[in-house]
Amino acid sequence: MAHLRSRRRLALAVPVVLSLTASLGFLPGVASAAPAPAPAATTADGPNLSYVVNTRADHRTIASVKQAITAAGGSVVIAYEQIGVIVVHSADPDFGQRIRAARGVQSAGATRTSALTPAGTTDEGAAQVLSAAEAAKVAKTAAPGEEPLEADQWDLRAIGADKAAAVNPGSKKVTVAVIDVGVDDTHPDIAPNFSASQSANCVGGKPDTTYGSWRPVDADHYHGTHVAGEIAAARNGVGVAGVAPGVKVSGITVAQPDSTQLFYPESVVCAFVFAADHGVEITNNSYYVDPWLYNCVDDPDQKAIVDAVNRAQLYAQHKGTLNVAAAGNSNDDLDSDALTDASSPDDSTPTTRTVDPHKCYDIPTQLPGVVTVASTGVKGAKSYFSSYGEGVIDVAAPGGDRYQIPDTPSQNGRILSTLPNNTYGYLQGTSMATPHVAGVAALLKSKYPWATPAQLQLLLKAQAENPGCPAEPYDGNGDGVVDATCVGGKHVNGFYGFGIVNALRAVK
Repeated sequence: MAHLRSRRRLALAVPVVLSLTASLGFLPGVASAAPAPAPAATTADGPNLSYVVNTRADHRTIASVKQAITAAGGSVVIAYEQIGVIVVHSADPDFGQRIRAARGVQSAGATRTSALTPAGTTDEGAAQVLSAAEAAKVAKTAAPGEEPLEADQWDLRAIGADKAAAVNPGSKKVTVAVIDVGVDDTHPDIAPNFSASQSANCVGGKPDTTYGSWRPVDADHYHGTHVAGEIAAARNGVGVAGVAPGVKVSGITVAQPDSTQLFYPESVVCAFVFAADHGVEITNNSYYVDPWLYNCVDDPDQKAIVDAVNRAQLYAQHKGTLNVAAAGNSNDDLDSDALTDASSPDDSTPTTRTVDPHKCYDIPTQLPGVVTVASTGVKGAKSYFSSYGEGVIDVAAPGGDRYQIPDTPSQNGRILSTLPNNTYGYLQGTSMATPHVAGVAALLKSKYPWATPAQLQLLLKAQAENPGCPAEPYDGNGDGVVDATCVGGKHVNGFYGFGIVNALRAVK
């Protein structure tokens, strides 16, 4: 699961290259017109790859580009005319070069480096399942009015979510879509708040709304169910509670159904557009888009990925959706001059490269308007794994830390939440911090229903509480070595952004 937000993430201090334009053709060197492509090769002997082809969002241009796609040896899977993104399959090894030369194509590139298979998260380590005996032990310590396992949910108390639920648990008119590996909506803690009409399977780039299509293919695809429970597990006398137990949650599956659980660009584009068109107020993105940890805009394929995903998430913002994403678990300074990427491309053979995070982008985290989230432990300190960076992190939230031990029945510093098949377990990562922020954003949206995504982001920052940079050198794992340096002041800094979110302050 290298793709679930065990990955790195950047932020909203986005360079000019990512600024908005009316056409969304925001990348440097984007072609607006070019000679028609050369005739397609008579045979295609390469792997069958997926591509995104980006063009102007008007019907006539898209129709022309579709013809060029066919001539260049490709087949259209789906065209998102509202954003000018076309998902294409082709086995012609020269397709990318051919279609980039076509009139009307602004950028185009392969979304993977290995062949399509029948149809990346940010958790740190595997899930630790809570046994029935352990659950019974925790349940014995539940206070009156608490959920049976709430005594182990130190994270709720850390941000006042337990008290906030008594003031305002959130509105059923607000939905948070979990863009992930799937959500088990049959779980008794998720079922009461699940919105099937706002759920789908977007694997491959085209939405499938068949009933149940959003569910995980097996118990190993647990990440999305854990995230969904953190956001909106009902206070119904069963298991755990979510940060916003009164709001709706939906599932949009984007991860490959095999063991790789890769999040390809065309699937994420589909998810953002689907969420926007189905009235979702907030999306939770605890992953990075595969196969590149960082997408460098001097590479035509990676540039096309940035362009396509950005168009989709901006479309969602314009339709009223706030997108929240994880910063990653590499303990990287995302405002540094250079980082080492040894994992890309992760769908074939990775090579080690040095990247400038100001020019090579973690997607969708580093896109404009996306809320970037860092992780903290029970002591309120940055989690040992959490990436950071001045001007990059917007806010922080509990994501767990096995080195910060809580005074709870299980003394487990990770985050307890729902897992498939009516089970519960612990995970840690910026994947777990992000749904806390999405939950608080849902509470704010419940209180201020007319707030735009930009206004919601300002409200998130305003209610956050910043502990400031640590007085002593940061040693997250206690081995005597300084692991990170916090830059900034009491109100805004690289570890916590504007601060750790607070659900109680949000509802008051």
